[in-house]
Amino acid sequence: MKDNRRRDMTLTIRVTEKEKQYIKKRAKKADLSVTDYIVRLSLETPIFIPVNMQPFLLELKRIGNNINQLTTKVNSKVFSSYNFREFIDAIEKLTERIGDVGRRN
Repeated sequence: MKDNRRRDMTLTIRVTEKEKQYIKKRAKKADLSVTDYIVRLSLETPIFIPVNMQPFLLELKRIGNNINQLTTKVNSKVFSSYNFREFIDAIEKLTERIGDVGRRN
């Protein structure tokens, strides 16, 4: 996709030698110049920016604490088995909520 606009601005970025070779290889594979490849990628690649992850991180921390407490009890032989359905349901609910936030962006 070639258009007639003139690119007269320069943007300088720093990359490692390995990253540079990777970008050049990908651009060649796409049959694009490095400039066209980077511009197209940066303009067409959607970026996911979460609204506010703090409530989700707090909930995830609580779930982690519950799992740690449960593991401690199992290891100390307080009980030998447990129905993990409650934990699985909580993790599924949290994953669903995070997905809903992502779809709103």
